[in-house]
Amino acid sequence: MSSVKTARTRTMSRILATVLMASALTGCSLMELTRDCDGTEARVTEVGALGILDSRPDRATVTRGSEEDAPHCSADSGDVVVSTTRTYAFPGTRAEVAAHYRAAARQDGWRPDPEAEPGELSFVKGDMYLWVDFTSTGYGLTVVSYE
Repeated sequence: MSSVKTARTRTMSRILATVLMASALTGCSLMELTRDCDGTEARVTEVGALGILDSRPDRATVTRGSEEDAPHCSADSGDVVVSTTRTYAFPGTRAEVAAHYRAAARQDGWRPDPEAEPGELSFVKGDMYLWVDFTSTGYGLTVVSYE
């Protein structure tokens, strides 16, 4: 019986040592690895209510199914992310969309993302990021907040 108990203890010790080593090598703590979306309801509501999401150039229309892109929280490997997306059909040019969001974002307290790639339309406000991505029929807005 003693050897079985010793073997279990050794096995558990190895498992614990492996987890601790992995968390040290990745820079994650055990608590970070177990984070989830509990307690993010207010942040989800806040992100979904951002005025910039409803700002759009004249002639832009909400695309069908866009209401399915409701604000939500997701947790993956300890990263907790609150995000939402809006998609719009737009018959105009990318330049018109870019001009609209540069002005609207500035007016709403967003600033250009200093880490954006050339040609990328990206803004920062506190711990939130706003991206404008173009499609063949319009564009999408995505807001992400890393918790």
